[in-house]
Amino acid sequence: MANYILEEKDSFTVLGIGTELKSDYTDFAGINKEKADFWQEIKEDGRLDALKAVATNDYIFTVNEAVNNKMMHYAGVMTDASLPEATRVIQFPKGEYLVVKGEANTAEELSNTLTGIAFGQVLPEVTEVAYVGGPNAAVEMEKRNGMVYGEFWIPVVRK
Repeated sequence: MANYILEEKDSFTVLGIGTELKSDYTDFAGINKEKADFWQEIKEDGRLDALKAVATNDYIFTVNEAVNNKMMHYAGVMTDASLPEATRVIQFPKGEYLVVKGEANTAEELSNTLTGIAFGQVLPEVTEVAYVGGPNAAVEMEKRNGMVYGEFWIPVVRK
């Protein structure tokens, strides 16, 4: 099984710029294309740089959240600031999180890989906790030797 830990986290807030994913939740190719197009757009139009400018640390969050029965996808940062281009303040609850660590060549590859490992391998095999919804996030934490290092955070509850 993939490497993971269960870790207690304080509640935190992520300021996000988001998009609704329109592909069926089982259409992984469609979802990944929508996500890639979104990230390309916010890099090109400067919205990602605007988020980074108000961040309290160097972490870049790729957040997935169901909102009003819509599959939402956000680029976000930890901050207390606000931005006119931001579309949501995402509250992550205090509690236990399933954390999967990894590295990849790009931030997009890191997010896709860790999402697949967390939901496809770890959650189905972990018996003591369950994901009951709420925002989850791939967190790009640093770049070293040409690689992107980060973690995937999923809020969980004890069964």
